[in-house]
Formats: sequence, C-alpha cells, structure tokens
Amino acid sequence: MLKEIVHILKNDCPNCYKGKVFKDKSFYFSMGFPKMYDHYSNCGYTFEKEPGYFFGAMFINYGLTVAESLITYAIAHQFFKETFDARILPIIAAVIILLCFLNIRLSRMIWIYIFKDYSL
Repeated sequence: MLKEIVHILKNDCPNCYKGKVFKDKSFYFSMGFPKMYDHYSNCGYTFEKEPGYFFGAMFINYGLTVAESLITYAIAHQFFKETFDARILPIIAAVIILLCFLNIRLSRMIWIYIFKDYSL
C-alpha cells in the first residue's frame, strides 16, 4: 500500500513503474489542464481505457478538495476568536484555487491505480 502511494506521488506508470503518466515536467507545479500520454511506450499500458474513463476521478477530486478545505479551516480558525469567522472563507477559497491543478493530476493517478490489474 505504501509502495503504491509513493508511485502515485512520483507519477509512475501503474504497470511497470518506469515511465510517467503525465507529459508535464513537474507533477506538482504545472498550470493548466494535464496532458497525459495515451499509453506508455515501454510496456504498452493504456491509461484511458474507454471514453469517459476519468469521469470517476472527479469524485476523488471532490473528496480531496473537501479534505483540504476542512484541514485549512482547522488551521485557520486557530487565528480567529469566533468559532466561525467569515474571514476564513477567502483563505479556504485561496487554498482550493492554489491546489486545483495538483488535485486534478492526483485524482487521475489515484483513479488509475484503483483500477489497475493487481493480479499480475
């Protein structure tokens, strides 16, 4: 399990762990919609199995965003007197915007690794 998390964070091919899934040079600091390889040339693993394959990754992205929002709130509310201060909302929004491109890539990697064939 820990090995899989490391490979997800390193943007490794889920089949052979040698190549990269995304074409971007930096997995963490790329702006814009991610550009993915259709398949990895070394082992022939196809990343998008069918049209709409990554639709489910949208739900993982939502979960990541909610978790980041809750963590941001837990940290930010320590600096305000009231339990819920409206000044926390822009802080949460800024964190969501800053992490949105990372979340897209990370949710797709998690989705690919959920449905990879572990019997090999």
